[in-house]
Amino acid sequence: MELKRTRTIRLDQGDPEQKRAEILEYFHATYTIDEKLYETLRYDETFYLRADRLRHPLVFYYGHTATFFINKLTIARVIDQRINPGYESMFAVGVDEMSWDDLDERHYDWPTRQQVKAYRDQVRELMDELIRSLPLTLPISWESPWWAIMMGIEHERIHLETSSVLIRQLPIDQVVQLPFWDICPEAGEPPINRLLDVAGGKVALGKSSGHPLYGWDNEYGLHEAEVTGFKAGQFLVSNREFLEFVEAGCYRDRQWWDEEGWNWREFKQAEYPLFWIKSGDGWKLRTMASEIDLPWNWPVEVNYLEAKAFCNWKSARIGRPIRLPSEDEWNRLRDICQIPDQPYWDRAPGNINLEGWCSSCPVDRFRSDDFYDVLGNVWQWTETPIYPFHGFRIHPWYDDFSTPTFDTRHNLIKGGSWISTGNEATRDARYAFRRHFFQHAGFRYVESSAPVEIHQNQYETDTLASQYCDAHYGPEHFGVPNFAVSCAGIALEAMQGRSKGHALDLGCAVGRASFELARGGFEQVTGLDFSTRFFRLATRMRDEGYLRYALPEEGEILSFHEIGLTERGLDAVRERVRFYQADACNLPEKFSAYDLVLAANLIDRLYSPRRFLSSIHERINPGGLLVITSPYTWLEEYTKKEEWLGGYREAGEPVWTLDGLKGALEPHFRLLGQPRDVPFVIRESRRKFQHSLAELTVWELKG
Repeated sequence: MELKRTRTIRLDQGDPEQKRAEILEYFHATYTIDEKLYETLRYDETFYLRADRLRHPLVFYYGHTATFFINKLTIARVIDQRINPGYESMFAVGVDEMSWDDLDERHYDWPTRQQVKAYRDQVRELMDELIRSLPLTLPISWESPWWAIMMGIEHERIHLETSSVLIRQLPIDQVVQLPFWDICPEAGEPPINRLLDVAGGKVALGKSSGHPLYGWDNEYGLHEAEVTGFKAGQFLVSNREFLEFVEAGCYRDRQWWDEEGWNWREFKQAEYPLFWIKSGDGWKLRTMASEIDLPWNWPVEVNYLEAKAFCNWKSARIGRPIRLPSEDEWNRLRDICQIPDQPYWDRAPGNINLEGWCSSCPVDRFRSDDFYDVLGNVWQWTETPIYPFHGFRIHPWYDDFSTPTFDTRHNLIKGGSWISTGNEATRDARYAFRRHFFQHAGFRYVESSAPVEIHQNQYETDTLASQYCDAHYGPEHFGVPNFAVSCAGIALEAMQGRSKGHALDLGCAVGRASFELARGGFEQVTGLDFSTRFFRLATRMRDEGYLRYALPEEGEILSFHEIGLTERGLDAVRERVRFYQADACNLPEKFSAYDLVLAANLIDRLYSPRRFLSSIHERINPGGLLVITSPYTWLEEYTKKEEWLGGYREAGEPVWTLDGLKGALEPHFRLLGQPRDVPFVIRESRRKFQHSLAELTVWELKG
């Protein structure tokens, strides 16, 4: 296998022994290229310099990719013995740069380069033996021990790129240009960048579980969108085109920058792109290990904030809506250009996968249909913060690969660069970085007035909200039936033979009982909750059909969950359900004329339960039902003691809440049947649960 033309591997078919040989070759090629990267460091001391003060020195990354194999294979129970536990701790976790001024002041007692190399050799030997001997059956799925091996290989290929960016930021006298990392010799003036039409159409993204290629968790699931037609730059923005922005003084002009961008510009005092070097009256460009005359027809390399400012300036200059493409638009452009996916291409359709040069090249060198550099040369910033597709699942062996980036602060980059290899160079690759971050990344602008959708799909981490998501839609615990489903079922049973026109679910929380009442035959169901966070989640479940939430497992370890209406047979009824935020003690007039009111675990959390009970009859149709459940947990933080219905002593005698309910309701209602206990469980962590009993009573409005 030629080192610079390695391709990621199909994992679904073929002869197992031939596949074993392919993976062995892929592993060694990956490991060797990574070590060749560090040969560009001139001195042993260079390994300990911080290329970026917010990142570890290069010696960390030199050890990190090797320890990753051991750590993940241990978690996957593929191996049961470590090589060097100290290294496998020291080199385990990198600095997650969250802000440009988030300086990491920790100090480490790093081993010598030679010691790390000796460790790397031990890991290579272990991996070679493991790949040669581990039983192999096809296809290789998420659960296969071979998935952990592929995870390590593809992870090392990610760091091949990110480490090359750090090397590019080292002082030039600390690196050496080697023949293996050859620079493109072509330079000149770029062509005029024209805006060309891109027809609208459907985009479908996301891998199925049986996809033949290795993938990271954020690539799986399903996302479909209808993309409105737009115009896109024929070329990536070149150094020459970006020079206009620099020479116009736009780095010092606040009007072109959003707040985040301007704060970064001010902190960094940036005047031009990071890899440009002022040289007398001209400019030079820093490549990975050399300084060359700035090639005007190569793509400019900037962060998102700079690219966004350029688009704002360009838009004002030409009087048309110019911005970065969304992820959907970028994929629409790729689909229209009918570019084959790696590993299926005969020849790379761009300066990518190390099949071109070890630097950028002219923006008009690789054509696809009417466009250039749709893939490769440099990554392309998009307007889309990364988000999980519907059906997203976390791989248990790498549970923090994607979820920390689902915060709307990490924007997707698409298309790959000259050093993007393996998974990075596939159609489904989804990598995202903080907007101030530098990669080998530039941009292509588009003209479109269509709004960019920002997917607010991060995981709900509010403790109480997550607990209720789990209680309403998650699995049963200890055999206790779902409380919301039980309450709705009892209410529907009581409604037999009665009109099922409109139901009110008061204190609906995240909405499960509302959907169940609709499934049980109600023509319309209204869910009300006083809590903004509950109302927001219930509405999202109705509108989007699913929710995501994180639960504490143990300490700071979280598990991540997706729950949906379709899997629970509720998707067909959501059009009959509406959610609103409202105060049960002061309901607006419009919330009236109900055949059923369900008030589940509500009364002991109201500030005035007596006011609620004295007026709720006005909201119910004659012969309608009121269903109340409560564990009667009276607390003064929610309800003043004089408002309690029970749970106190009067004249020395106990007053029970059921008696208080009867006293408040009997002027307008009659109690049907006997009270009954309904258990419920709230999960707090993997080993802590609340098991409670609510008392349920059914009340009929007197005629």
